[in-house]
Amino acid sequence: MSNVHLIDHPLVQHKLTLMRRKDASTNTFRRLLNELSSLMAYEVTRDMAMQDIEIETPLETMTSKVIDGKKLVFVSILRAGNGILEGMLNIVPGARVGHVGLYRDPKTLTAVEYYFKMPHDMHERDIVVVDPMLATGNSAIAAVERLKELSPKSIKFVCLLTCPEGIAAFHKSHPDVPIYTAAIDRQLNDHGYILPGLGDAGDRIFGTK
Repeated sequence: MSNVHLIDHPLVQHKLTLMRRKDASTNTFRRLLNELSSLMAYEVTRDMAMQDIEIETPLETMTSKVIDGKKLVFVSILRAGNGILEGMLNIVPGARVGHVGLYRDPKTLTAVEYYFKMPHDMHERDIVVVDPMLATGNSAIAAVERLKELSPKSIKFVCLLTCPEGIAAFHKSHPDVPIYTAAIDRQLNDHGYILPGLGDAGDRIFGTK
Protein backbone atom coordinates (compact mmCIF):
# COMPACT_ATOMS: atom_id res chain seq x y z
CA MET A 1 0.00 0.00 0.00
CA SER A 2 3.04 2.28 -0.04
CA ASN A 3 2.03 3.75 -3.41
CA VAL A 4 -1.64 4.26 -2.46
CA HIS A 5 -2.79 7.70 -1.28
CA LEU A 6 -6.02 7.62 0.73
CA ILE A 7 -7.73 11.01 0.60
CA ASP A 8 -9.52 11.02 3.93
CA HIS A 9 -10.46 14.69 4.20
CA PRO A 10 -13.78 14.98 6.11
CA LEU A 11 -15.56 16.67 3.18
CA VAL A 12 -14.47 13.92 0.80
CA GLN A 13 -15.63 11.19 3.16
CA HIS A 14 -18.94 12.97 3.87
CA LYS A 15 -19.81 13.31 0.18
CA LEU A 16 -18.75 9.74 -0.56
CA THR A 17 -21.09 8.46 2.15
CA LEU A 18 -24.00 10.37 0.61
CA MET A 19 -23.14 8.95 -2.83
CA ARG A 20 -23.10 5.37 -1.54
CA ARG A 21 -26.74 5.52 -0.42
CA LYS A 22 -28.92 3.49 -2.76
CA ASP A 23 -31.71 6.10 -2.64
CA ALA A 24 -29.46 8.90 -3.94
CA SER A 25 -30.99 10.25 -7.16
CA THR A 26 -29.05 10.49 -10.42
CA ASN A 27 -28.92 14.27 -10.03
CA THR A 28 -27.67 14.02 -6.44
CA PHE A 29 -25.08 11.37 -7.31
CA ARG A 30 -23.76 13.40 -10.25
CA ARG A 31 -23.58 16.64 -8.24
CA LEU A 32 -21.78 14.99 -5.34
CA LEU A 33 -19.32 13.31 -7.70
CA ASN A 34 -18.51 16.67 -9.28
CA GLU A 35 -17.90 18.24 -5.87
CA LEU A 36 -15.91 15.29 -4.54
CA SER A 37 -13.74 15.15 -7.67
CA SER A 38 -12.85 18.81 -7.29
CA LEU A 39 -11.80 18.19 -3.69
CA MET A 40 -9.68 15.20 -4.72
CA ALA A 41 -8.01 17.30 -7.42
CA TYR A 42 -6.37 19.42 -4.72
CA GLU A 43 -4.51 16.39 -3.38
CA VAL A 44 -3.71 14.89 -6.76
CA THR A 45 -2.15 18.13 -8.01
CA ARG A 46 -0.29 18.93 -4.77
CA ASP A 47 3.14 18.24 -6.32
CA MET A 48 2.56 19.94 -9.68
CA ALA A 49 5.54 21.86 -11.01
CA MET A 50 5.36 25.64 -10.70
CA GLN A 51 6.97 28.44 -12.65
CA ASP A 52 7.61 32.09 -11.83
CA ILE A 53 5.98 34.85 -13.84
CA GLU A 54 6.01 38.62 -13.48
CA ILE A 55 2.66 40.27 -12.74
CA GLU A 56 1.31 43.70 -11.81
CA THR A 57 -0.61 44.00 -8.57
CA PRO A 58 -2.61 47.20 -7.92
CA LEU A 59 0.46 48.49 -6.06
CA GLU A 60 3.61 47.17 -7.76
CA THR A 61 5.30 44.59 -9.96
CA MET A 62 6.12 41.22 -8.44
CA THR A 63 7.22 37.72 -9.32
CA SER A 64 4.70 35.02 -8.43
CA LYS A 65 4.09 31.33 -9.12
CA VAL A 66 1.65 29.67 -11.51
CA ILE A 67 1.10 26.14 -12.78
CA ASP A 68 1.25 25.26 -16.45
CA GLY A 69 -2.08 23.51 -16.89
CA LYS A 70 -1.30 22.87 -20.55
CA LYS A 71 1.30 20.30 -19.48
CA LEU A 72 -1.32 18.31 -17.54
CA VAL A 73 -3.61 15.77 -19.20
CA PHE A 74 -6.68 14.29 -17.55
CA VAL A 75 -7.40 10.94 -19.18
CA SER A 76 -10.93 9.64 -18.72
CA ILE A 77 -11.64 5.92 -18.97
CA LEU A 78 -15.02 5.93 -20.72
CA ARG A 79 -17.70 6.19 -19.86
CA ALA A 80 -17.75 6.53 -16.09
CA GLY A 81 -14.46 8.45 -15.95
CA ASN A 82 -16.25 11.46 -17.41
CA GLY A 83 -18.07 11.82 -14.10
CA ILE A 84 -14.76 12.62 -12.37
CA LEU A 85 -13.35 14.60 -15.29
CA GLU A 86 -15.69 17.58 -14.94
CA GLY A 87 -14.81 18.15 -11.28
CA MET A 88 -11.09 17.94 -12.03
CA LEU A 89 -11.42 20.49 -14.84
CA ASN A 90 -13.15 22.88 -12.45
CA ILE A 91 -9.83 23.10 -10.61
CA VAL A 92 -7.43 22.99 -13.59
CA PRO A 93 -9.45 24.32 -16.54
CA GLY A 94 -6.34 24.68 -18.70
CA ALA A 95 -5.58 20.94 -18.64
CA ARG A 96 -5.75 18.90 -21.82
CA VAL A 97 -8.12 15.91 -21.96
CA GLY A 98 -7.69 12.41 -23.37
CA HIS A 99 -10.16 9.52 -23.58
CA VAL A 100 -9.72 5.76 -23.46
CA GLY A 101 -12.76 3.70 -24.39
CA LEU A 102 -12.81 0.34 -22.63
CA TYR A 103 -15.59 -2.07 -21.76
CA ARG A 104 -15.45 -5.08 -19.49
CA ASP A 105 -16.24 -8.41 -21.15
CA PRO A 106 -19.05 -9.78 -18.95
CA LYS A 107 -17.75 -13.35 -19.16
CA THR A 108 -13.99 -12.94 -18.82
CA LEU A 109 -14.02 -9.51 -17.02
CA THR A 110 -11.09 -8.50 -19.25
CA ALA A 111 -10.91 -5.01 -20.77
CA VAL A 112 -11.61 -4.52 -24.48
CA GLU A 113 -10.49 -1.23 -26.08
CA TYR A 114 -12.76 0.54 -28.58
CA TYR A 115 -11.49 4.16 -28.49
CA PHE A 116 -8.21 5.99 -27.82
CA LYS A 117 -7.69 9.73 -28.38
CA MET A 118 -4.91 11.80 -26.77
CA PRO A 119 -3.39 15.28 -27.14
CA HIS A 120 -0.14 15.69 -29.08
CA ASP A 121 3.34 15.61 -27.51
CA MET A 122 2.41 13.31 -24.64
CA HIS A 123 6.08 12.82 -23.78
CA GLU A 124 6.07 16.38 -22.39
CA ARG A 125 3.00 15.90 -20.21
CA ASP A 126 1.92 14.60 -16.81
CA ILE A 127 -1.11 12.30 -16.93
CA VAL A 128 -3.88 11.85 -14.38
CA VAL A 129 -6.07 8.86 -15.29
CA VAL A 130 -9.60 9.03 -13.84
CA ASP A 131 -12.16 6.25 -13.33
CA PRO A 132 -14.61 5.99 -10.41
CA MET A 133 -13.84 2.35 -9.57
CA LEU A 134 -10.64 0.29 -9.41
CA ALA A 135 -12.26 -3.13 -9.02
CA THR A 136 -10.66 -6.03 -10.88
CA GLY A 137 -8.11 -3.54 -12.19
CA ASN A 138 -8.31 -4.87 -15.74
CA SER A 139 -9.53 -1.63 -17.36
CA ALA A 140 -7.05 0.52 -15.44
CA ILE A 141 -4.16 -1.82 -16.26
CA ALA A 142 -5.04 -1.81 -19.96
CA ALA A 143 -5.43 1.97 -20.07
CA VAL A 144 -2.10 2.64 -18.36
CA GLU A 145 -0.34 0.13 -20.63
CA ARG A 146 -1.55 2.07 -23.68
CA LEU A 147 -0.57 5.40 -22.14
CA LYS A 148 2.93 4.19 -21.31
CA GLU A 149 3.45 3.57 -25.03
CA LEU A 150 3.37 7.39 -25.40
CA SER A 151 6.19 7.86 -22.82
CA PRO A 152 4.58 10.62 -20.70
CA LYS A 153 6.55 12.37 -17.97
CA SER A 154 4.40 10.80 -15.24
CA ILE A 155 1.14 8.92 -14.64
CA LYS A 156 -1.21 8.94 -11.64
CA PHE A 157 -4.44 6.97 -11.25
CA VAL A 158 -7.46 8.48 -9.46
CA CYS A 159 -10.59 6.61 -8.35
CA LEU A 160 -13.37 7.02 -5.81
CA LEU A 161 -13.25 3.44 -4.59
CA THR A 162 -10.90 0.51 -4.75
CA CYS A 163 -10.31 -2.76 -2.88
CA PRO A 164 -7.31 -4.93 -1.96
CA GLU A 165 -7.73 -7.12 -5.05
CA GLY A 166 -7.79 -4.14 -7.41
CA ILE A 167 -4.76 -2.53 -5.80
CA ALA A 168 -2.78 -5.77 -5.93
CA ALA A 169 -3.60 -6.42 -9.58
CA PHE A 170 -2.87 -2.85 -10.66
CA HIS A 171 0.44 -2.59 -8.85
CA LYS A 172 1.53 -6.01 -10.05
CA SER A 173 1.43 -4.54 -13.58
CA HIS A 174 2.23 -0.91 -12.75
CA PRO A 175 4.10 -0.64 -9.44
CA ASP A 176 5.40 2.79 -10.48
CA VAL A 177 1.96 4.41 -10.82
CA PRO A 178 0.48 5.88 -7.61
CA ILE A 179 -3.19 5.37 -6.82
CA TYR A 180 -5.26 8.18 -5.29
CA THR A 181 -8.58 7.06 -3.81
CA ALA A 182 -11.25 8.14 -1.33
CA ALA A 183 -11.82 4.63 0.07
CA ILE A 184 -10.39 1.11 0.12
CA ASP A 185 -13.41 -1.16 0.48
CA ARG A 186 -13.53 -4.72 1.76
CA GLN A 187 -13.48 -6.99 -1.31
CA LEU A 188 -14.81 -7.92 -4.74
CA ASN A 189 -17.87 -10.10 -5.20
CA ASP A 190 -18.14 -12.94 -7.73
CA HIS A 191 -19.22 -10.51 -10.45
CA GLY A 192 -16.25 -8.17 -10.02
CA TYR A 193 -18.12 -5.47 -8.09
CA ILE A 194 -16.65 -3.74 -5.02
CA LEU A 195 -18.26 -4.48 -1.64
CA PRO A 196 -19.80 -2.57 0.06
CA GLY A 197 -19.18 -0.17 -2.84
CA LEU A 198 -21.80 2.08 -4.40
CA GLY A 199 -23.09 -0.01 -7.29
CA ASP A 200 -22.29 0.58 -10.95
CA ALA A 201 -20.85 4.11 -11.10
CA GLY A 202 -21.59 4.59 -14.80
CA ASP A 203 -25.24 3.62 -14.43
CA ARG A 204 -25.64 5.91 -11.42
CA ILE A 205 -23.94 8.87 -13.13
CA PHE A 206 -25.94 8.62 -16.34
CA GLY A 207 -29.19 7.15 -14.99
CA THR A 208 -29.05 4.13 -17.26
CA LYS A 209 -30.36 1.64 -14.72
